[in-house]
Amino acid sequence: QVQLVESGGGLVQAGDSLRLSCAASGRIVSNYAMAWFRQAPGKEREFVAAVRWSDGFTKYKDSVKGRFTISRDNAKSTAYLQMSSLKPEDTAVYYCARAKNPWGIPSRIDSYNYWGQGTQVTVSS
Repeated sequence: QVQLVESGGGLVQAGDSLRLSCAASGRIVSNYAMAWFRQAPGKEREFVAAVRWSDGFTKYKDSVKGRFTISRDNAKSTAYLQMSSLKPEDTAVYYCARAKNPWGIPSRIDSYNYWGQGTQVTVSS
């Protein structure tokens, strides 16, 4: 089992920055991808960014490229999502997740089987 705990959400103004953290514990294996998804009210959960734990390779949703940066700290078993130039449309509950299978860096929701409880990010205009 893997446990994921997100933190760092909050209320910010448009243009501000925020860093989310996802602390992992349990049976962590280093060659799995970790990802951030988000879900806005009335919308489906969507992929935001992913990082392959073994080599740090990353993937991003087009609308966050250049504004968001995903990273991981192996020693702390923690993944991060640094968000800058935030927009009201970034408002959502942000979830971290760990991939089902090793080596890949998927963006499909059904490719992930461990999820955190979510952290709310609200961006005011």
